Amino acid sequence: MRGDYWLFLAALILIISLATHQVPLVLISLLFLLTGGISRLWNRFCLHRVEYRRRLSYNQVFFGDEIVYEIEITNRKPLPLPWLKVEDELPENVTLLKGKATASHDDRVILSNMFPISMYHRVTRRFPMKCERRGSFIFGPTSIRSGDLFGFFRRDMNIEKLDYLLVYPRLVPLEKLGIPSQQFFGDIRLKRHLFQDPVLTAGVRDYHTGDSLKRIHWKSTARLGRLQTKVYEPTTTVDISIFLDVRTLKAPLWGSVSQLQELGIITAASISQHALKGGFRIGLYVNQITRFSRGLVRVPHSQHPDQLPHILAALAQLHQVEALPIDRFIRQEARGLPWGSTLVVIAAQPGDELMATLLDLKRVGRSVALVKIGGKAPEVSGDELPVYHVPDKAAWDVVKEIGLK
Repeated sequence: MRGDYWLFLAALILIISLATHQVPLVLISLLFLLTGGISRLWNRFCLHRVEYRRRLSYNQVFFGDEIVYEIEITNRKPLPLPWLKVEDELPENVTLLKGKATASHDDRVILSNMFPISMYHRVTRRFPMKCERRGSFIFGPTSIRSGDLFGFFRRDMNIEKLDYLLVYPRLVPLEKLGIPSQQFFGDIRLKRHLFQDPVLTAGVRDYHTGDSLKRIHWKSTARLGRLQTKVYEPTTTVDISIFLDVRTLKAPLWGSVSQLQELGIITAASISQHALKGGFRIGLYVNQITRFSRGLVRVPHSQHPDQLPHILAALAQLHQVEALPIDRFIRQEARGLPWGSTLVVIAAQPGDELMATLLDLKRVGRSVALVKIGGKAPEVSGDELPVYHVPDKAAWDVVKEIGLK
């Protein structure tokens, strides 16, 4: 450190002044040594018992919400600090409404604060922010620097603790995406007939020809000495399984791949909201692995009031890396989906493999619908497969509103 050079120079001057009997130089060198010693001692304890705390007013917010980012520094010792510099690493895509950050690296910015702090004193700084981009954002790490009064010595302290913010995707009415909401769920409502739920067993009855062997109640059969079949309770619950394909290709109308993907995420979120309001049980499946997901993204079917936040939290974390082709993912998951559920597949570039998969599911009795994002709608007969299209004009209107460049 540069303070060491000053001490070395002062010691050298002291030796020379003593050898030459220069009393004024002896006094000056002693003054420098005393100042340097105090500065070194000050520097040694400047960050001792300095506490830092970072807070977000909310950790999960909706698109367009405002939050407050707060930092708090406490000096819990009798030594005042003439200057203290705090540098927080923030995500670039969260807009600061107060304060100014400088660019760093990898879509990160640095928010710097410099101020003095007295002994046993606390300083709090608050910065309002507006969340204008969907995503999972990391706040931190933080670097704290201080030193002596003269600036001879400096000491650094790093705070590695991270805070996370989830910004949910924007929710829009289906009509704004070019999807007539009444038509979209009309077919499902018409097919909302009574069917038997294999989870809810009402009782048993005698076996009839044609009953599935999977429905035989073996304990009752052994007790009565004749084949008994389980009877399930009827239910009107309709499950909707939303499959989102994160793979996108650049189309002539779009400036980047992220716009198509963002629109697909908005579509999935808006359909989920609309379906939950309509009384449907919703599940979400995405062919991607995120930071907090264990394996591919799966949100089990539910009609609970917290289901929409769960779905939005999963959508907020999505990025642009595909983990598994969507057609393989659908075939893999379709086996475990409740019978009678409807598959809604959202894709920007549905390939031949995906279309073949959906038609195969349709032929075996599954209810399937495709939502095509941007470009041209695939030419498929409505009797074979219902196709809904988010046209480019509607897509551009939404993209302009969410501020994507």
